[in-house]
Amino acid sequence: MLSRIKSCALLGIEGIPLDIEVHSSQGFPTFTIVGLPDNAVKESKERVRLAIKSCGFKMPLGKIVVNMAPADLKKEGSAYDLPIALGLLANQGVIKNSYFENCYILGELSLNGELKEIKGGLPISLNAKANGIETLVIPASNAPEAGVVEGVKVLGFHNMNQVIQFFNGEVDESSFLCKVDTSDILNREDPNLLDFKDVKGQFHAKRALEVAAAGGHNLIMIGPPGSGKTMLAKRLPSILPPMTFEEALETSKIHSVVGLLDSKNYLVNSRPFRSPHHTVSDIALIGGGAYPKPGEVSLATNGILQLDEIPEFKKSVLEVLRQPIEDGKVTIARATTSLTFPAKFMLVATMNPCKCGFYGSTIRQCSCTINEVKKYQSRISGPLMDRIDIHIEVPEVKHIDLLKQDDGESSLSIRERVVKARNIQIARFEKDKIYSNAQMSEKHLKKYCKLNQNCISLLEIAIKKMGFSARAYSRIIKVSRTIADIDASEEIREQHILEAIQYRAFDKDSYLA
Repeated sequence: MLSRIKSCALLGIEGIPLDIEVHSSQGFPTFTIVGLPDNAVKESKERVRLAIKSCGFKMPLGKIVVNMAPADLKKEGSAYDLPIALGLLANQGVIKNSYFENCYILGELSLNGELKEIKGGLPISLNAKANGIETLVIPASNAPEAGVVEGVKVLGFHNMNQVIQFFNGEVDESSFLCKVDTSDILNREDPNLLDFKDVKGQFHAKRALEVAAAGGHNLIMIGPPGSGKTMLAKRLPSILPPMTFEEALETSKIHSVVGLLDSKNYLVNSRPFRSPHHTVSDIALIGGGAYPKPGEVSLATNGILQLDEIPEFKKSVLEVLRQPIEDGKVTIARATTSLTFPAKFMLVATMNPCKCGFYGSTIRQCSCTINEVKKYQSRISGPLMDRIDIHIEVPEVKHIDLLKQDDGESSLSIRERVVKARNIQIARFEKDKIYSNAQMSEKHLKKYCKLNQNCISLLEIAIKKMGFSARAYSRIIKVSRTIADIDASEEIREQHILEAIQYRAFDKDSYLA
């Protein structure tokens, strides 16, 4: 007897249609799985065997062969337990309904027949829609994330007996149908966000963070210990604009593949904030492995990647950030495959000006020599610093500001200005499939960032005096466009250019200058 069941494999963050053929015949009892299965797939034999017995059915006697096509695609994980078990039961006539034709079936089986959560429910559901598959049968815990995709009937089951009863027409599908209302899911406020009103002083730094949030620009803060760099960075999520549904879907696909979604948090509804420790490896940051998986830069897509005390990260780790910052994606190449993951993150970095941290301090004397200061600062290469849009100095907080009892400006009021500026950008780039000024390419700069003669003259003077590179020149124009959007100005004016230039202060020959 031969049964064919449709399923879906994952390649990176995309779903790949899969045909699972289960053949049973007389002969010496064997159970073989072919089609490049990994160890988790091979071990499904024992899970399937005991789950079938626990549900009150018998395993077919004789020779069993399971083929997973396409045979040249590596099959990973435990999501194929359920389709294999259903194929074996269909060969015995236990399942009478030939409902497998227009249906994806996935699920991990426990030894008692219960269905356990799998990874990648959202990209699998998206693939089902793209391939005209009407129904998706998956574990109940995965149903909410898969259910955000319109046009696919998502059925969530708790155990294999329920699936068998459904295919035999003994229960109605309405009992297992998952419908998700996404209309207000992106408007939910995170109660754990920190507020800018707690920050004393640092008005220049707050303004720079507002500009960075409004345009999605990369930013680095340099200052002595205790000046509030990390405090400011942790409050940045509270002023970021809400995600569009397309952004949420893109980010959720990545989180789904690595297993960060569950039945309660089934869609990433706020911009991610990833802050890896400085001991992180280049593979953990960028992604990779024998079977490439997304790294921190991809998990931060449409959100923030914070690198606190960036000089403490290994140089090899920092240098691999160049391509993702520039291209908004990262390509992982292996001998057998090459995968591309999104990496459209906003980099927020902090650093001390020297090893002891007090170079330039007015409160405490620095104990480092000039050569030691230069050596410490050189841990951040010029090409990497050149890719960061906004560089700001965060000095010590003045005592008069620190002792003030009044709160500073709240995140809510800052966010209102940020959202207005971002809405202008979304309307501007409606046909370009980008969402912020930071994502503009050269063709966008020519189209949306036309400069008058006074602005051009200011840039010429700045380039001569500060030695800006061509990349820095483009980034100044992008930041200027964002400042103009905050002012609701259609044109980029001289004051916008001047403010953007001051955010490139560390492009001079040395921060020591």
